[in-house]
Amino acid sequence: MTHAEAESRDEGYGLYRPARSELDDASGQDAALQDSVPQAPVHEDAVLQDSDAGLYAPIIAGNYADPSIIRVGDDYYMTHSSYKLTPGLIIWHSRDLRNWRRVGAALTRYAGDVWAPDFVMHNDRFYIYYPAGGTNWVVTASNPAGPWSEPVSLGIRGIDPGHTVGPDGKRYLHMSGGAFATLSDDGLSVIGEVKQVYDGWRYPQDWVVEAYSLEGPKVTYHNGYYYLTVAVGGTAGPPTSHMAVSSRSRTPWGPWEHSPYNPIIRTWSKEEPWWSKGHASLIDTPDGEWWMVYHAYRNGYHTLGRQTLLERVEWSADGWFRVAGRGRGVNSPPQEVLLDSLNEAELGLHWQCEGCAPSSRFRTGPNGLTAEGTAEGAERSPLFFMPGHERYTAQVEIAVEGDAEGRLLLYYNESACLGIGISAKGVRHFRSFKSYAVIPTGGGRAFLRIVNDEHIVSFYFSSDGAEWFRYDKTVEVSGMHHNTLGGFQSLRIGLDVAGAGKAIFRNFSYEAEAWTAGQ
Repeated sequence: MTHAEAESRDEGYGLYRPARSELDDASGQDAALQDSVPQAPVHEDAVLQDSDAGLYAPIIAGNYADPSIIRVGDDYYMTHSSYKLTPGLIIWHSRDLRNWRRVGAALTRYAGDVWAPDFVMHNDRFYIYYPAGGTNWVVTASNPAGPWSEPVSLGIRGIDPGHTVGPDGKRYLHMSGGAFATLSDDGLSVIGEVKQVYDGWRYPQDWVVEAYSLEGPKVTYHNGYYYLTVAVGGTAGPPTSHMAVSSRSRTPWGPWEHSPYNPIIRTWSKEEPWWSKGHASLIDTPDGEWWMVYHAYRNGYHTLGRQTLLERVEWSADGWFRVAGRGRGVNSPPQEVLLDSLNEAELGLHWQCEGCAPSSRFRTGPNGLTAEGTAEGAERSPLFFMPGHERYTAQVEIAVEGDAEGRLLLYYNESACLGIGISAKGVRHFRSFKSYAVIPTGGGRAFLRIVNDEHIVSFYFSSDGAEWFRYDKTVEVSGMHHNTLGGFQSLRIGLDVAGAGKAIFRNFSYEAEAWTAGQ
């Protein structure tokens, strides 16, 4: 928490078995996922199987990087980098730090390429500071779930803003690279020049990292000290690259002393279950426990993106925080089934588009989700769903009109995607660089299914949702991730339509098994 706040307070997914009747019968169900939030928690308490480990991995599966977290009484709220995905800056809520659900979005319209936000509570008002479009922005709200204000530009360059309040009562922003700016009292503008106040802790020169890249500053005020926690080492690349380190000072502008426990977290070996651990934010509980959230890649599953982990920390007698447990990875998340009839008045928050709001292309209604086709190769965004498991099945019913092709696909970017589509001519498999033969089905309507079994992807189709056929192409997708393609994205499930005409989507389902890979 900030100095002023301390003063005032005195201080989820697996392989589908095609014979399963539950999803075979989904075509006749009216089981929309209400407001994107299952009534049961997103992840059950089984996420942590060893209470001594002190590590919940992950608490939010899928590409949810750069977590920033706050506590409001007994409630926790968190948001992440959203890139070009819209709605952006999804707000997650929890009562126990382990089980999370989506409750809002700070950006309901496309607002640029949004990275590394800082979620702030100050004087009973909520702020999210974030970089996009070469500058930094802030949105505000009276409730962390929203509604949120329109973005306000701060007019300063740099990335990864981190808010704090000094002993003088003034508000400040730390930035990547050690930059520092003074904010106005309302937090909506910058006063004066940006200064350099922090040079960062340096790791040994023989460590294998991607780059120094001092970023992600987060400030915690505790027992008279400002603790500045930053990420160094680069956010991807080698498994041992990323890390979180900390320094402290009596003021937000220094001078700084570095923690004797640096790095606080780091992947030390490629044999570990989580790679590139870093970008940490501290949070306390009402009963005085301390934790940190951070992101990491699952070993062997960069395709899922940087996921959100939770680890317990403790304070030493001389006032430094350090990891409290053994930090062993635990298999999670558990089995999950999500059903969305796609016939509600609004799409749930589990659906996003890239570079535009979903409503700009996809129309909701009682008869399903409708989208107009576009010319092949034209700029457009599919409607995305974020998977978070090693093994999962996605399925949807599609009907097309005109010369359109409705598609169920896996998408990293426009140059790296693949899937299965239905048109009036029949069903075909496609990849971003190649089109395959059409199998006549008749009627321009089909149930389509994608099975991702630990990077081995198969495609199925059915005319009635009961009898299924496998398309005679199988694809290996383990290389579709940032280290090979750039962009910090993940391999997402998408709904799309191409060609002259339209497609109607109904009864989307996602089923996944608990992770089974080794510790």
